[in-house]
Amino acid sequence: MKTILDEQALSRVIRRLAMQISEGAHGKPFALVGIRTRGVILARRIGHELARIEGMDVPLGILDIALYRDDLLLGSCDAVFKGSEMDFEIDGKNIVLCDDVLYTGRTVRAALSALAAMGRADSIRLACLADRGHRELPFSADYIGKNIPTARAERVLVHFRETDGEDGVFLVRPEQDATTISKETERSI
Repeated sequence: MKTILDEQALSRVIRRLAMQISEGAHGKPFALVGIRTRGVILARRIGHELARIEGMDVPLGILDIALYRDDLLLGSCDAVFKGSEMDFEIDGKNIVLCDDVLYTGRTVRAALSALAAMGRADSIRLACLADRGHRELPFSADYIGKNIPTARAERVLVHFRETDGEDGVFLVRPEQDATTISKETERSI
């Protein structure tokens, strides 16, 4: 496993994302919406940075896309629906949708469908910690923490203290995959 971002670098990237989002809002109020699970952690951390640096109190929502995944009916989906949590109406809001890794674009498509089912936002912008390329659907992020060129067989893993006990972004090559997956599975159980 190759370290792409260590704890300090990850912190800097999140701080930079927060500043880009603040500048991109052009003074208009907005809400952060994190896609379960690691997108929520990213949104919270961006929110903390916005509060610390800018003094902004930004509403935070949690979006569960499990029911909107296009692999749900194929039987290859192991996602568990935990529900979305929004303390605000989507209608008329400027939304910054947060996720950890942008890859094929299928997660973004599911998230947009889930948001549309809740209401009609004025705008939706996408913030991703890492963009690894290989899009299958025509989506791009408005705010990107780190572009990570990858081979299709490689994986990008984002670890957060809250879920994984450490902060970092890692590149896993195919020969490392089986070992890493079993360690990831052990951690999530």
